[in-house]
Amino acid sequence: MAENKNSELLGLNFQELSELMETLGQPAYRARQLSHALYRERQPSLDLLTTLPLALRRQLSSAGWTLGLPKIQKRFVSTDGTVRYLVEFADAQTVETVWMPEGDGGEEGDGSEPETRTYDRATICVSSQVGCAVDCHFCMTALLGLLRNLSAGEIVGQILAVLNDQLVNLDTQRINLVFMGQGEPFLNFDNFVKAVSLLVEDVGLPESRMTVSTSGIVPRIADFGQLPVRPKLAISLNASNEETRLQLMPITKKWTLEKLMAAAREFPLRNRERLTFEYVLLGGVNDGDQNAREVVQLLRGLRAKVNLISWNPGPEIPYTTPNSARVASFQRILIDAGIPTFIRKPRGRDIFAACGQLKRTTELVSIS
Repeated sequence: MAENKNSELLGLNFQELSELMETLGQPAYRARQLSHALYRERQPSLDLLTTLPLALRRQLSSAGWTLGLPKIQKRFVSTDGTVRYLVEFADAQTVETVWMPEGDGGEEGDGSEPETRTYDRATICVSSQVGCAVDCHFCMTALLGLLRNLSAGEIVGQILAVLNDQLVNLDTQRINLVFMGQGEPFLNFDNFVKAVSLLVEDVGLPESRMTVSTSGIVPRIADFGQLPVRPKLAISLNASNEETRLQLMPITKKWTLEKLMAAAREFPLRNRERLTFEYVLLGGVNDGDQNAREVVQLLRGLRAKVNLISWNPGPEIPYTTPNSARVASFQRILIDAGIPTFIRKPRGRDIFAACGQLKRTTELVSIS
């Protein structure tokens, strides 16, 4: 392992770090020190891993190892406090990661060093691929196509880079993670699963505060359900019938709505757990009362909840946002049928940080 050039430490789990230390002739406890510096202290460079001897740091560097923490290339701040980050990796490819705080973001400290910001809670929206191959017609990310998968270290690195930028203390903050950024996590399944394991075991974030969204990769839904450690599952439904879903989400050609709902019904839910179905409402396309009644039929008998998302506009996407009365009517029909249904408040729409708007937009343009 130590012979590999240009390798990144971020993304290695404790076992892999232990094997690396053994290869380098180091005592076993160095692996624990290295893991703590990478994932708990979130150190940005090898030079700052001062819990390790200088000789070991030089040994790692000469063997071609780098830390692998991505760079924040740009940040855009919304009027609602949301921050959209353009995050750059070692090969200069970029993705977007979104920070959504709740609370006043006050600061604590005595002025002698950078203060830690305090929030009631915060959510980080994480990308899993550079671009996306799924081609949902209402999503700006689809315009990018798929450039490549992210490694487990790159997925985790987004979170660490954002937390460092926000000066957040993980011991005292409530951080939620949603794997709902650029890309389809279940088309990068192995790296996504390893990233989750690192986040739980090494970074220290509970799986109960993580949610992954899939467009409906049916075989992977089954695989995901068998994992011993897994986030909660959200399924992007976005249509109430096969014809409309095929129009909006070409992936339906491969995995039909019938197959998707069968996979949802077979999914092994934990105690008190519900499946989440996300439904993007497009004005005049999938937002009618009949569509709502069809959704009721699709979900009948499932332990599920629904998040309604009014379409967030973006350049080159030919849809409209439904009015609030239409959204309320859709919600009422589902609630009356006994389905918990929530209207997702858009966050960061003015900076292209809202659901469906992530497209590595480096300049802001009007969406009015």
